[in-house]
Amino acid sequence: MKLLYQTHSPYARKVLVAAHELGIADRLEVVHHETSPTRRNAEVFTLNPLGKVPVLIDGGRVLFDSNVICEYLDELDGQHMLIPSTPAQRYRALRLQALAQGMADAGIAVRWEAERRPEALRWPAMHEGQLQKVVAACDYLEAELAENLSADIGTIALATTLSWIEFRAIYAFQAGRPRLAAWYADFCTRASMRTTALHGDTRD
Repeated sequence: MKLLYQTHSPYARKVLVAAHELGIADRLEVVHHETSPTRRNAEVFTLNPLGKVPVLIDGGRVLFDSNVICEYLDELDGQHMLIPSTPAQRYRALRLQALAQGMADAGIAVRWEAERRPEALRWPAMHEGQLQKVVAACDYLEAELAENLSADIGTIALATTLSWIEFRAIYAFQAGRPRLAAWYADFCTRASMRTTALHGDTRD
């Protein structure tokens, strides 16, 4: 299998962490691709009309979107390790994944308004509105996040999103949130996280 990847994408990292947790990372050929809304990557567009990574190629099958790819990997060999089958656990994990994805989306919007968009075109109200989504999500997690959660699609999505928020200095989510900070620090000790550290800069 080939994974079109970006070393500074929270969505791509989620897929790679999931592969490590499933024990199948060695079956992936990981190929870095720079993508940006302002620069067309022709090879990525050939495979994904949205021009985004991650993209997974497995024989004649092409999959894109991190959620779809993670579900596909979880079903390989009949493992089903990351998306629980028990309804209560399944929907907790999927809800956490949805929250993490929304945080990443909002964080990316914050970064556009803080540094990527030409200064004359930045919209402070949009920056603040998107940042407040991240703040509210972190407050929710501090109150609701259970201890000793296993590595599943929800916790993987959350850890990789928080790592990107930290990497890009979007928001100091650990300040004043001891439970969230402790959970994140503990999850980051996993081998899957240590071997997939974010690095690199976006090229617009």
